[in-house]
Amino acid sequence: MRAVTACALLWALCTGAAAGERPARVFVVGDSTASAYGPERAPRTGWGQALQGFLDPAAFEVRNHARSGRSARSFEEEGWLAPVAGELAAGDVLLIQFGHNDAKAEDPGRYDEPARAFPDRLRRYLALARERGAQPVLLTPVARRAFRGGEPVDTHGAYADSVRALAAREDVPLVDLDRASRDWLRALGDAPSTLYYLHDPAQGLADDTHFNLAGATQVACLVVREWRRLSPAVDRAVVRDTDCGAPPDALQARAAQARRSWVVRAGEVPHREQPGPHGGPGPTAARPYFEQAPGLPFAFRKRVLHPGAGIGLHPQHKDEVYYVLAGRGRYVVDGTLHEVGPGDAMLTRPGSTHAIQQAGDAPLELLIVYPQESPPAR
Repeated sequence: MRAVTACALLWALCTGAAAGERPARVFVVGDSTASAYGPERAPRTGWGQALQGFLDPAAFEVRNHARSGRSARSFEEEGWLAPVAGELAAGDVLLIQFGHNDAKAEDPGRYDEPARAFPDRLRRYLALARERGAQPVLLTPVARRAFRGGEPVDTHGAYADSVRALAAREDVPLVDLDRASRDWLRALGDAPSTLYYLHDPAQGLADDTHFNLAGATQVACLVVREWRRLSPAVDRAVVRDTDCGAPPDALQARAAQARRSWVVRAGEVPHREQPGPHGGPGPTAARPYFEQAPGLPFAFRKRVLHPGAGIGLHPQHKDEVYYVLAGRGRYVVDGTLHEVGPGDAMLTRPGSTHAIQQAGDAPLELLIVYPQESPPAR
């Protein structure tokens, strides 16, 4: 975003909010992908519902006016824009996202052809914002979940292109949500992406347009991520990370790397029965995970101390973490005894001495993590 718009987008931080005046309002106008839903419509959630969770309410107050089923035409002609016009003021932000319903040629009350009628209609929203001294931001429509040959399909075509062209002609900030959400879908993959849309066999839902809470939150994250790129000053108003989505070549770039990611199932991990390490009583069982992963800087293993077993007292030469999964134990570090149980974690630093013994009737199950500077004990 150009520098001249940065303060307009951060009115609350550049002017009044610092003096205790009201925050800037972020008005959302759009369709069902952004609109708010009550608990009776759960799990259906619009991305506008999740937007406030990313923004400091002392800087930006989100006013979500998006309405299900509306196009840029019907939203205005049915009177839904009027309340926005009545409230919009200097320093506010107007996020404008249409396109899903504007393409419905079978419905003259919503349809706007993309070359002229659609951008002409959007100009009315831009004019309203400018008249009120607010900052308009155009958004391309969020992607539908549609794949062909593993690639997300561009379902908005000329409508998304029309928004891009209008933003360039009118010198208006653009959040290209269509591209950002298709990149996100590509990295997720066809089947996994159903986890973010309204797919619930128990409820008979197979909706590739609308989101559940997880999907709406991800899309809101994409909106704020792109907004921050337009104006880095927005960082001061963002209250959670927006490291979300993926670059367009995420899968190809990952496939070219030697260090792959993978899942190991419990039955695939070698099970090694061993006496208690470091002179401890036995028996114990060790399960080393990802031993064959090239370049992994740490060892990650599960150790089970059967009743009566333990790890003997020994000097520590590296950082090591024990995490108790199940059972109970007695952990000694630097001459102090600690009773430990599920959810407890113990960090031992170099130079300390430590030992642990199983206690009670149930085995003590530990996750152990330490650097790979030295070969793991067998």
